[in-house]
Amino acid sequence: MGRKFDSVERLQKILAAAGVASRRACEEIILEGRVQVNGKTVTELGTKADPQRDEITVDLMPIHREQSVYILMNKPKGYVTTVKDDEGRPTVMALLHGVGARIYPVGRLDFNSEGLLLMTNDGELAQRLTDPDHHIPKIYLVKVHRMPKPETLDELRGGFRLEGRRLKPCGIEIFEKVENPWLKVTLTEGKNQQIRKMFAAVGHPVSKLKRIQFGPLDDPYLKPGEWRFLKPNELAVLKNL
Repeated sequence: MGRKFDSVERLQKILAAAGVASRRACEEIILEGRVQVNGKTVTELGTKADPQRDEITVDLMPIHREQSVYILMNKPKGYVTTVKDDEGRPTVMALLHGVGARIYPVGRLDFNSEGLLLMTNDGELAQRLTDPDHHIPKIYLVKVHRMPKPETLDELRGGFRLEGRRLKPCGIEIFEKVENPWLKVTLTEGKNQQIRKMFAAVGHPVSKLKRIQFGPLDDPYLKPGEWRFLKPNELAVLKNL
């Protein structure tokens, strides 16, 4: 019998579905020559394979399609949102126990920031949630030095120019009006340390930063360092974004 072509998929999609890494990271793994199909090294991103019939290996180790796992973590300060860290700093993986699947963080929270972090081995969903074209909102509580003037906040809201490029407009509300206020900031893109750089550029450096919502996901009762599996209704809403 001939091969059933409806089970043939792009190699990076197969790798992501097996929990190797996000779709984009899997593309890099292919380009680096680390993937073999039936014993032959593949470096072309357009390559397709049948995960049911072909022998697919990464670094000569066979891949296995894992059951998809979705975890919501409240990341504490002092951890990096990577699977490994070249500088030897603790990663969020150290907070997980008994998961059994090769999951990884979706997006990033920097070392000194805390808050909600989604982790999964669903590479296709991870790719969609981090794609800036999908405008997935992320909400942060941000403590800054001194109250910014209204015109400064308007400048930041309207598409602030940072490091030679204009950022997408964002939402900023005053959450707690004190000498060093808490602001609620809503982003639909996530440039590296974007919030810290924005407020530093206008003379109001950030002292604390906490993500309280990732798309439709929030959980005010999840303590720093704790994690839980997503509920079915949360996952359904996430996949329909």
